[in-house]
Amino acid sequence: MIDFISVWTLAASLGLFGYTYFGYPGLLWLIGRIAAKPIPTGGDEDGLWPTVSISVPAYNEEAQIEDLIKSLLALDYPRDRLQIVVTSDGSSDGTEGIVERYAGQGVELLRTPERGGKTRAENFAARHLTGDIIVNTDASIRIAPDALKPLLAVFRDPEIGCASGRDVSVSSEADTANAGESGYVGYEMAVRDLETQVAGIVGASGCFYAIRAELHRLPLPESLSRDFAAALNTREQGYRPVSVAEAVCYVPRTTSLRKEYRRKVRTITRGMQTLWYKRHMMNPFRFGWFAWMLVSHKVCRWALPWAVVAAGLAMVALATGSAVAAAVVAVGLIGLVLAAVGWMRAEAESVPKLFSVPAYLVAGNLAAAHAFVRAVTGARDALWEPTRREVVKA
Repeated sequence: MIDFISVWTLAASLGLFGYTYFGYPGLLWLIGRIAAKPIPTGGDEDGLWPTVSISVPAYNEEAQIEDLIKSLLALDYPRDRLQIVVTSDGSSDGTEGIVERYAGQGVELLRTPERGGKTRAENFAARHLTGDIIVNTDASIRIAPDALKPLLAVFRDPEIGCASGRDVSVSSEADTANAGESGYVGYEMAVRDLETQVAGIVGASGCFYAIRAELHRLPLPESLSRDFAAALNTREQGYRPVSVAEAVCYVPRTTSLRKEYRRKVRTITRGMQTLWYKRHMMNPFRFGWFAWMLVSHKVCRWALPWAVVAAGLAMVALATGSAVAAAVVAVGLIGLVLAAVGWMRAEAESVPKLFSVPAYLVAGNLAAAHAFVRAVTGARDALWEPTRREVVKA
């Protein structure tokens, strides 16, 4: 009886893993071949680009805010149709002074009454944004000079309400720490491209995405994730959220796996709380394909840590009577050792991929389990502490 339960537990766990990372993208690809939904590309035929407000929340970003402003001013877009707003969330360093130096070039500075977190800063800025389209970005990333027009061109389709850019993970040539992040980001972008062809992405990139102003101004509790909610609000209001491959932004990798772990715990916790707030959108009778995609992309991934635990217990139970199961358990233990070594070396200047890749995968699953505990216990991040990333010139 124990063997029967263990075998089925193991099969279910492996099935969830296979479906989440391979089956789901495969089904998206198949559906997309049958009924793909195209998005507009190329320039605006009439030359009438929409008015755009770029919103940048910032907290103590003096080390990189000037480089960001220069990159925004260099964007290929009509300056008379572009508003740039930096919202200081109670910065105590030189961030505000740097932003003020660019007031003559049209860069606006807003100050929140008190420090309250990223979403509160974005909510505060919303009423000051004048564009028909709102572009949200972070101080740590760099947008390719030719990325804005492709991102906005898709809004020529009246059914599209939100457009997410393509994240490209970058680092200095000498930095090999946290190498697994680059591969994961590439995989995530590929999945979003497939989702775009079916019913739209289930979450936008917090680094660089655009949304219609009326959707951006929908109320959102400050404890939730705006980029995730942006895609959900878009679909809920009858619009389609998409990913735009040509709209490239460069995202520096976190050089420490420990920092990446803390970032993931924070973002996944907020993501889980946001999904619970919008849990009605997992109803396939109301939201069809989008509900299936939401469960497959988010819920299944967040369930994987528990599936790993269940599979491990099942293998240990089977190992007492099976040499094959015992060998698999041994291999699993070796993998955990490699991951542990990678974790311990995460602050080193150079981490071999043999260590960093398994360490990144383990860290991601541990972060999801940690985030689940925080989410169900109602944990809240009292204040926003941005992940400090090395600025890499793209």
